[in-house]
Amino acid sequence: MTGKPSWQAIPTKLSEAQFEDFVLPHLSRGRRGPPPTLSLHKIFNYILKALYVGCQWMMLPIDSNDEGHREIHHTPIYRMMRRWQADGSIERIFSGTVDRLHQDQLLELSVIHGDGTTTAAKKGGDNLGYSGHKHLKGCKVVAFCDRDCNVIAPFVTAPGNRNESPLLRNGVI
Repeated sequence: MTGKPSWQAIPTKLSEAQFEDFVLPHLSRGRRGPPPTLSLHKIFNYILKALYVGCQWMMLPIDSNDEGHREIHHTPIYRMMRRWQADGSIERIFSGTVDRLHQDQLLELSVIHGDGTTTAAKKGGDNLGYSGHKHLKGCKVVAFCDRDCNVIAPFVTAPGNRNESPLLRNGVI
């Protein structure tokens, strides 16, 4: 999120300053019950790691505490991610980041890339359809990026047998 790099890596770990700048203002916090044992910053970094690695939650590499035990169980991390998804925190983070890029004049909108891909589904799920062209049952995802590969529109999903063109309007609006 700094300057105009020639390429961008997927963020897998945010510093405390980046987290407080870009993420924390958009997160919801629980009002009841005990506070989380770890900081929201650390929990968010674990979520980023799980999404990047693509492993099962129970296989998430969690640091050890002073006693040699895992510092947190994977279940509270998963629950926190699901809560942030349900209450719109993840969407607010995304919108806030794109808005910040626009304010800092880091978006290059002279060219917009629409990238569609079909992902295979092993077992059930939402938005599934058989794609005769790809010979698989799966889900289609379309993302819209600027010239510098900043994602500027949220992903639009559809069954794997749908055409990408009708999804363009939903992604841009």
